[in-house]
Amino acid sequence: MSSPRPILSSPSSRRTPVRASWLPLAGLSAVFLIEMLDTSILTVALPTIGRDLHASGIALQWITLSYALVLGGFMIPLGALADRVGRRRTMVLGLGILAVAGLAAVLVTAVWQLIAIRAITGFAAAMTAPGSMALAFRRYGTDEQRVRAMNVIATVGLVGMAVGPIAGGFLLAVAPWQALLAINVPIALVAAIGILGGIPADAPEDLRRAPIDVAGALLGTIAVLAVLLVPTLFAGTGAASVGPWAALACAAIAAALFVIRERRARHPMIDLHLIARPLVASGLLFKAAGSLAIGALGYLVTLHLQLAYGWTPGQAALGMLPQVIVLIAGGTLIRPLIARTGMTRAARYSSAGIVVGLALYGVLGTHGYVWIALSLALVAAGMRIVSVVAGTNVMRGLPEDRTTIGAALADTAGQVGASVGLALAGPLLNALFTGALTAGDWGARQHGAFDAAITAAGLALAAAAAVLVAVGIRLSRGRLSHL
Repeated sequence: MSSPRPILSSPSSRRTPVRASWLPLAGLSAVFLIEMLDTSILTVALPTIGRDLHASGIALQWITLSYALVLGGFMIPLGALADRVGRRRTMVLGLGILAVAGLAAVLVTAVWQLIAIRAITGFAAAMTAPGSMALAFRRYGTDEQRVRAMNVIATVGLVGMAVGPIAGGFLLAVAPWQALLAINVPIALVAAIGILGGIPADAPEDLRRAPIDVAGALLGTIAVLAVLLVPTLFAGTGAASVGPWAALACAAIAAALFVIRERRARHPMIDLHLIARPLVASGLLFKAAGSLAIGALGYLVTLHLQLAYGWTPGQAALGMLPQVIVLIAGGTLIRPLIARTGMTRAARYSSAGIVVGLALYGVLGTHGYVWIALSLALVAAGMRIVSVVAGTNVMRGLPEDRTTIGAALADTAGQVGASVGLALAGPLLNALFTGALTAGDWGARQHGAFDAAITAAGLALAAAAAVLVAVGIRLSRGRLSHL
């Protein structure tokens, strides 16, 4: 087993300040921007796509779901592949596939073709998304430089996620919906120029030589895909249906078989002993808790503002501004906090802030919008810090030849955490509210039931996040706790 890396690299590695390496930083930021835009920009065009392609509601759902499933399911095996064949090579190949898929969208005439293109785009994003953080980690030599670079990358991506629907709406006014997918082409070109021009190819000695554990990759992918399907199945068929519970059972069985396989494999895809390291395990748990909170809270608040307050969708979007503003501007908090507390404590404190934000929403969210706004801001601030610090800690805790799979593990933990959050929030809301959520003209009884459901869902989410954070804090204590 490889020993943990030193926290600071050699002095020569510190001579590459972030500001002096704008070309690779621009390329890596463009990669993350593509992922965030692909996640958000197409939602505004779904009604137009439905009319143009005569698509059913289920088909429209699969347009977005196919991308998310393939992205989440294949990040870990493709991250393992990148650590073996070359991180820059995998990144550039993925960018090429993204560009071709964007161009192919112009030729779409049927909804199944669009679903296929979205799945291919998700596969390409799984090749590129972990690499943006992994290559940034490897490009810069000290923790301070790494955090600054990853903060820049995250800020660009979050801006893209926030303005994606707005930009998409304006673009739809002057161009067909296919343009929303074709926008990947110029961004991928910018990313490729930055990466090829600013990041050297991997040296042979930096690559992992062990063969890929195909059985482990298959079992892990099945487990993640099943988990990511659960919220959609709960929303589509309800908790009384067999489908979501079958998906949960499939995920549990595949996960158990995956652990057995990785324990016995001569060359496991994921060395479970490495994941048990304090920095790695705590980083994954903190990342999962943050994603659980941000995804589920956004879902609940959007419904809360429209159903209980009677706000229009546009007003509800404005009501989410505290979250958007803090996610974008919160990057300014990261360096001062790390300077004062160190990276490990920064991850603990920000994760605890996420739990406080969820608990605040559960206890006081039904007493006025000001409490909702404060909850959104607290969770967003915690998530903004966790997204950079926890991911960095995961890669710090792994050997040099496994940085890409480390980034993939962190991203997948976030995807699974978000899925678990939605799987908790949605069924709880539906189970505790009597009647149809979308029915108009609520009486006092319906409003009371909705408030009770919101309180229960908020507190359940806070409890789930608290368990993840508490275990993460316990694991991170003692060893490296002074950093």
